[in-house]
Amino acid sequence: MAVFAATDAPLRARAVCEAVDVEIAPSNINNVRLKLKRLAGRGILAETEQGLFALPRP
Repeated sequence: MAVFAATDAPLRARAVCEAVDVEIAPSNINNVRLKLKRLAGRGILAETEQGLFALPRP
């Protein structure tokens, strides 16, 4: 969540992987994308466009 708090722009799964030092591999990017979608479904994150995630802003 700190990665999203530190930026004002929505992030893609690949950028999140880079920010948390996860190896850039298709399987890792897909796993992160699925987790981000789950967080968006629960209202913790917002999916501003398909594949772009950000903290919801009031």
